[in-house]
Amino acid sequence: MLRFMPVGDSMTIGSAGEHTWRYRLWRHLCETYGGPFTFVGPREELYDKSAEAPTSYAYADPNFPRAHLAGWGEGWQQMTPLIGEAVRRHRPDVLLVSLGLIDLGFYTNAEQTAANVRAFVAAAREARPRVRMVLLPVIPNIRALTDAPFAAQVEQFNDLLAKTVADLDEPRSPLLLASPPESYDIDTDTYDGTHPNASGEHRIAAAFAGAMWEAWDIGHPYAA
Repeated sequence: MLRFMPVGDSMTIGSAGEHTWRYRLWRHLCETYGGPFTFVGPREELYDKSAEAPTSYAYADPNFPRAHLAGWGEGWQQMTPLIGEAVRRHRPDVLLVSLGLIDLGFYTNAEQTAANVRAFVAAAREARPRVRMVLLPVIPNIRALTDAPFAAQVEQFNDLLAKTVADLDEPRSPLLLASPPESYDIDTDTYDGTHPNASGEHRIAAAFAGAMWEAWDIGHPYAA
């Protein structure tokens, strides 16, 4: 059985009442992947905005493997210390990682964030030497439209992320850099300029699905 672990921030954990891109990808793989698979990870919750805590299980459709390693306000800096134990315990074959926005916004600059990516990859491989990883660049967001220094940091980090993937890719434990979601528009694909609505969930799922199809023949191209 192929085991996927979604790793991410608020865009990956989602909030109460949402489907999440995790659900959209699961549905896509159910229709296109020929073998057994599941999602694994130490968490299942959604973020409850009223409680300001990850305490909700109110998925729009809860009937899917909801496990993940994602957190509201958590980035590479928070996930790097956790990934080794999570990989050892849950034995994912593929990590689907969407991180970076919160790091650049609050915790680390582009170079420091890229260093955390390298530490994350090393820790995951130490726990499971043949683990595969798909890394999504920081995608369009409203802050980058209004904060020029932040936008520059996002652009620099995405360049560094591409270099990191090229440097660290190896046959035993391949790394993929997913393309940014096609035609992603913060006015139509988010509900607040950052967090995906249903359309955005489909586009993020499609970015991961497309990368895995093109590189590893997993599933098929995503059909909206």
